[in-house]
Amino acid sequence: MRDSCAGFRLDGRVAVVTGASSGLGVAFARALAGAGARVVLAARRREQLEALASDLAAEGAEALAVACDVTREDDVDRLVAAALDRFGAVDVLVSNAGITSITPAEIQPLEDYRRTLDVNLTGVFLCAQRFGRVMLEAGRGSIVNVASVLGLVGVGQVPQAAYAASKGGVINLTRELAAQWARRGVRVNALAPGWFPSEMTADMFADAQSLKWARGRTPMGRTGVNEELAGPILFLASDASSFVTGQTLAVDGGWSIV
Repeated sequence: MRDSCAGFRLDGRVAVVTGASSGLGVAFARALAGAGARVVLAARRREQLEALASDLAAEGAEALAVACDVTREDDVDRLVAAALDRFGAVDVLVSNAGITSITPAEIQPLEDYRRTLDVNLTGVFLCAQRFGRVMLEAGRGSIVNVASVLGLVGVGQVPQAAYAASKGGVINLTRELAAQWARRGVRVNALAPGWFPSEMTADMFADAQSLKWARGRTPMGRTGVNEELAGPILFLASDASSFVTGQTLAVDGGWSIV
């Protein structure tokens, strides 16, 4: 009998995770490494990356830390080169790097708006383009772009126009890349987390009223636990989703359905 869980394994494959210095990026890296992948950790903060790489190595995983700003072409090209130099291939890309700015739209500085789109949307495109070239040449690969439920629905009470615009863009960018590359062996999907603890949501999780609001608005009556992202990221990254492309998987306790 065929092992029904075998498709979720990533043994021998190489996975790159951007925004891997904290929060959800750490959770993604741990999940991929736990499934057998050799992991390339990318973010601007080298010290945090190296600490995570050491932790993963202590658990028996191979990990490489590379400082990278996803808005800089030279940095992303250097990240691609470092991954190929160390491991010889890249099979999975998880584009997770992102920032936010909680500011009412009517007073948000244009520079702030542009910076958010630069990191959250243009950075996702740049990484997909550069790693996509490697995958297209190999004839296979899986790209997972980390969007958000705020790319699917509005909130209003947490004013993040730039963030919402960027994540909505990530979702449709995902569809377009998937459509362009499907016949060439590269799948592109998006993950849309709801409310999970991270650096971006630290203020909300530290405030009892905000946390009560988030739980009350979520059909499951609670916020997420980072470990609950392991199954979804492995599904999209691995052969378990071999006939899935251009899709957005919301992991939000039902937030986006009401």
